Amino acid sequence: MDYSLLDSGNLHRLEQFGPYTLARPCSQALWLPTLKEQAWKRADASFSREEGKGWTLARQLPKQWTLRFCDLQFKVAPTDFGHVGLFPEHSLVWEEMSALIRAQKRRLTLLNLFAYSGGATLTAARAGASVCHVDASKGMVSWARENSALNRLESAPIRWIVDDVLKFLKRESKRGVRYDGIILDPPTFGRGNRGEIFKVERDIHALLQLCRSVLSPQPLFVFLTSHTPGMTPKVLAHLLSQMMHSAGGHISEEELLLPCASGLVLPSGSMAKWVSR
Repeated sequence: MDYSLLDSGNLHRLEQFGPYTLARPCSQALWLPTLKEQAWKRADASFSREEGKGWTLARQLPKQWTLRFCDLQFKVAPTDFGHVGLFPEHSLVWEEMSALIRAQKRRLTLLNLFAYSGGATLTAARAGASVCHVDASKGMVSWARENSALNRLESAPIRWIVDDVLKFLKRESKRGVRYDGIILDPPTFGRGNRGEIFKVERDIHALLQLCRSVLSPQPLFVFLTSHTPGMTPKVLAHLLSQMMHSAGGHISEEELLLPCASGLVLPSGSMAKWVSR
């Protein structure tokens, strides 16, 4: 595996992405770093959200490179927002989802919403599912397709959709298209491909209601993750319990935690899942 969380603290995280070490902001890391200051100073690049700063390079980085993570190849590239194309904390979701898919004797049809660079999509396709991958960013869908090519999954049964998620769900519901499982990671704030505004506090109930409308009569799972402050695992579990109140099944929740080479695990978001019994 080419990724490692090396340390965290002082509102930052120090990470190894293949051959390069990056330091990025991390609002959860209120504690002091474990490693000495010299280790942080050796970072190849650091990112600041202060206006006008962005990335500061200690040495020239390529525009992009590839790394192996969870038995998948990913394109990594520093973006203007400080993201690099990979959220490693989602590996917990991928592992649990993959096990559920492989345990089935039928091919599942899954929906991945706010699908970013395709980690969940590629994991599900490799496990044997058909996947509809939806993101409002044309650039991110292209990035996900590049990742599919890196993993020789170009011929896998994946639909690549650039669209506003709410609009897409409304159309799928009217068409009678149904899915056996849904994975969704709604942002705190998002903008659709035609300027539509998504705000999670305002739109989460409509989003989940529409998701419920496109589930098949015998769905297998719904995974809901979030990085929004205040949306704790228990909050996500309550939302799923209302979404799936008449479906039976089992709901569980947990923090998304990143193990750290220096010892302190890093809380990196929330996850709740509904699984049929």
